[in-house]
Amino acid sequence: MGFDPGTTNPYVNYATPVLGAEPSAEDVRSLVEEFRSRGLMPRLEFAPDSAPGVQPALLAAGFAVEQEHEYLVCTPATFVPAPRGEGTPVVAAPASDEDYVALDSALAEAFGGEFPASAEGAARLRRTAESGGAARLVRAPGGVVAGGAMCTAPKVGTAELAGVGTRPGFRGQGIARAVTAELAATLFARGAGSVWLEYSGEGSRRVYERVGFRPSGTRLYVSLPADDDRG
Repeated sequence: MGFDPGTTNPYVNYATPVLGAEPSAEDVRSLVEEFRSRGLMPRLEFAPDSAPGVQPALLAAGFAVEQEHEYLVCTPATFVPAPRGEGTPVVAAPASDEDYVALDSALAEAFGGEFPASAEGAARLRRTAESGGAARLVRAPGGVVAGGAMCTAPKVGTAELAGVGTRPGFRGQGIARAVTAELAATLFARGAGSVWLEYSGEGSRRVYERVGFRPSGTRLYVSLPADDDRG
């Protein structure tokens, strides 16, 4: 279970079962209590093939499937670096609090305000980068941050690349591909055996496939509605 005291956002506060987990009804009740005690919605994100016994146990306790997404995986063997040279995006790591604020603002705009820019969001990006993960940004002429992304620290040999976003006015310039490739290369250099992500449409999928990401399975988003607690 991962909890962030700075937000109640369910996409930040959620649990993931360990490989091969077979939870009992009591395990599920304990999980629900941990979330409820923090005023949070009980929620999990996971690949069902990694723990086939989890989904049935959750559904029996009243959980419902929110969404099911395909995920892509890149390994050092499939990785394709982004082009470099004149006219290609220059990717950099945030170097100051102002950089993290600018990156958070750029991603908020890129995703249409679904996750509004905030001091907590900027701090979360910094924590991710400073705890073994990484964040990257691309500046447009004039210094404005045009886009960027982040990658978590490796766990069990793999890392999640997330939040790949480009401000609307700067799309079509290769920014998403450049930051995706830079982050994957960074995590591989640190010893990660793979980097995975989810995509939001066929356009973004094609971008990731050019970097070497390949379909590898599906992930479930599962939560317990507030009015349905059988535990």
